[in-house]
Amino acid sequence: MRAIVFDGALRFEPNRTDAKPGDEDCLVRVHLAGICATDLHIIQGYMSFTGVLGHEMVGRVVSGPPEWRDRRVVCEISCVCRECEMCLAGLANHCRKRTVLGIDGRDGCFADLVAVPKRNLQVLPDVISDEEAVFVEPLAAAYQVVAQCAIDGRTNACVLGPGRLGLLVAQVLASTGCRLTVIGRNPKKLLLCEKKGIQAIHIDELVPRQDRDVVVECTGSPEGLNTAMQLVRPRGTIVLKSTCAKPGSLNLAPIVIHEVNLLGSRCGPFPEAINALARQAVDVRSLISRTFPIDQALEAFEAAQNPDNVKILLKINPR
Repeated sequence: MRAIVFDGALRFEPNRTDAKPGDEDCLVRVHLAGICATDLHIIQGYMSFTGVLGHEMVGRVVSGPPEWRDRRVVCEISCVCRECEMCLAGLANHCRKRTVLGIDGRDGCFADLVAVPKRNLQVLPDVISDEEAVFVEPLAAAYQVVAQCAIDGRTNACVLGPGRLGLLVAQVLASTGCRLTVIGRNPKKLLLCEKKGIQAIHIDELVPRQDRDVVVECTGSPEGLNTAMQLVRPRGTIVLKSTCAKPGSLNLAPIVIHEVNLLGSRCGPFPEAINALARQAVDVRSLISRTFPIDQALEAFEAAQNPDNVKILLKINPR
């Protein structure tokens, strides 16, 4: 099979051995996949991962239990044991023995075929196109913010970083009716917010007042938390989304002094994301900058690192 592999260097392999499903797995032929910030950090050394990259995907089941065959699916990325104390407590995303698709201990979806546990699969309704479905995983991560943090019409909130994830988080937060501002550096991405009726401010024009009830940090930069601490009010909440390959310099004293709540936020509810896309409650199509065939992997990753682009997709086995 064709695959995009990282083992200290990023490369396209035209003849990698086909993925081998286990007893509880389905084999999925990947249609489309999305490059996210985590993928970019992995090729800089994050998680010390080696293998097939990728965790945002849509595809069709080609082998597995009869009830799953030929189903068009997306896949939750944490593959869990269902036996440890975290799994038994309903916290399977924090399974002690988990592997994570294309991130930690398991080959990912930037390939013709990917083997995934059948319990991780979610069937898609026909009203959601492949181009929309590839956003289910990051959109679910955006919905995790409102699952973890109470946000309503009285909340003064901001999203820091209008990138791939930040633009999805902004749309989810906007649906709550909160007072919302998106803060960033790239004028094109700030304009995308304004076109959706979301107030956007360039960070150079920002006067930090420590007045936000909730700050969702989506910069993908180790310096993002420092900026968030300048924006959140005392006893407010910072929701931290960024994972970075290289640590920055942090002064955590403001967290203590102002009694700020700091929430790490990771994967989220797939059913809510699928439902939102089916209702067209969130616009994702406007976030697609370019689509590359899988054999142009290096060009695709280069495009994904261009700050003017939002989402880069990989066309692997289009329907």
